[in-house]
Amino acid sequence: DVGLARQMFIAQRPQIELLEGRLFKYRVDFEALRIDERIGAMCVSRPTNPTGNVLTDGELARLGELAAAHEVPLIIDNAYGAPFPNILFTEARPIHNEHTIVCMSLSKLGLPGVRTGIVVARPEVIGLLAEFNAVTSLAPAGLGAAMVTDLFRSGRIIELSREVIRPYYERKAHAVVALLREKLDDVEFYIHKPQGAFFVWLWFPKLAVSSQTLYEALKDNGVLVVPGHYFFPGLTEPWEHTQQCIRLNYAGDEATVARGVDILAEQIRRLCRS
Repeated sequence: DVGLARQMFIAQRPQIELLEGRLFKYRVDFEALRIDERIGAMCVSRPTNPTGNVLTDGELARLGELAAAHEVPLIIDNAYGAPFPNILFTEARPIHNEHTIVCMSLSKLGLPGVRTGIVVARPEVIGLLAEFNAVTSLAPAGLGAAMVTDLFRSGRIIELSREVIRPYYERKAHAVVALLREKLDDVEFYIHKPQGAFFVWLWFPKLAVSSQTLYEALKDNGVLVVPGHYFFPGLTEPWEHTQQCIRLNYAGDEATVARGVDILAEQIRRLCRS
């Protein structure tokens, strides 16, 4: 998401659906979605960093229809999705057609250092990307491809994703949600329904300070989160919600995550309006 010009991103504010158990979910607001001559491509993430949201098959199909109707590509960031690494806790059918550009990665398989991406798209799109990569990288590394070739040929990549990676993160997701509900029981807060990836997205409607100030308070006490306002590029109108959210990574060991949640609870009680 490095642009060649300022203000190249245009974003659409989602609908917020409140669910039981202190959960909420972002939904695509198709009624407000406008595609005009400014739009050269549509882009979504599934599952989404930072929220763990997974667009439904219906939402993705509808976006695909809009992309086709306006003759623009639909870019799908699939770094956490199916068929690998399959860090998905809900049903989500992979989609690919002549209007999609699906981007995947080996990073979430535990190989972030090899910096290997995978793109599934029309041959002419792949050709352009190959030429671009040859110019910008000169000699793209082949280490990642070499390391996983046998996994792909044998199909073990699917087995590994389904039977090892997904259950591991799903257990951690359930554990951190239960912990947050317990430790923040007396605070008004919501967790975006965790449907994938390895983050929880927390919303504090009564936060009396900015998400940046909350981040700094937590950092001073040994907890690192990402303040939410960084995750809304392209929104031009002020929205208080952007300052009320943080991203919390739950991939660490249980004791560390539990201690982090304890500190988060202490700071939230101090910084939220009653």
